[in-house]
Parts: sequence; structure tokens; C-alpha cells
Amino acid sequence: MGTGLEDTTAFTPRFDSTGLIPAIVTDARDGTVLMFAYMNAQSLQLTQETGLAHFWSRSRQSLWKKGETSGELLQVVEILTDCDQDVLQVKAEPQGKGVSCHTGRRSCFYRRLEGGRLSFIEV
Repeated sequence: MGTGLEDTTAFTPRFDSTGLIPAIVTDARDGTVLMFAYMNAQSLQLTQETGLAHFWSRSRQSLWKKGETSGELLQVVEILTDCDQDVLQVKAEPQGKGVSCHTGRRSCFYRRLEGGRLSFIEV
């Protein structure tokens, strides 16, 4: 058993030096990893308030509500944090067609590394 941060019930997310925390999004129904993104304090707060996943887009430098334009929203079921509160796991139920990746796939993780090359897998 740890002490201090590992045993507290206080939620004190540890954002990095740029104000971001990694968020791993999984399907609440079967545990499939759907996507990886970053949250800042504002997107985390909006996610908690609305029940819909919000992230921070590093490329656009802006707040991003997942599925706002596509309809592929992520309804948050549960948010977990790791032992030192510097990573989040967002368990969500995909809405719309169940697509989480901008490529139109269910998951962003649809390729496997094999012998230095990528092969496509079903997810």
C-alpha cells in the first residue's frame, strides 16, 4: 500500500508542464481502447459537468468536444485515474454509429506492428 497520494480520496489531477493530462478512452461495455487524447483543466471540467467527453487539441490549440460535428459523441460512464493521478482512463459509451476514430473506424488502434511493418486488424 502506498501513502499520501496513492491512498487519498481527493482528486488532484497532475497536469504536465503544458497543462495537459493524458486520457485513455475505452469502451465501457467491453474495454476496447478507442482512442488516446489529452485533457486540460477546462476540458476535464466540461466532461464532468456534461457527461460528454471533451479534450484539448494540441494541433489546433483549442477545446474539442468529441463528436460535436460528426455526431460520434462519447457518453462518459466513469473516469478513473492512476495511482499518481497523472493519467486518466475515460470509460465511455460511443454514440452515433459507434465510431471513435476520425478514419471512420471504431478504434484509433486498428493496426498491429509485426516484424517492422503494420498490419490491419479488426476492432
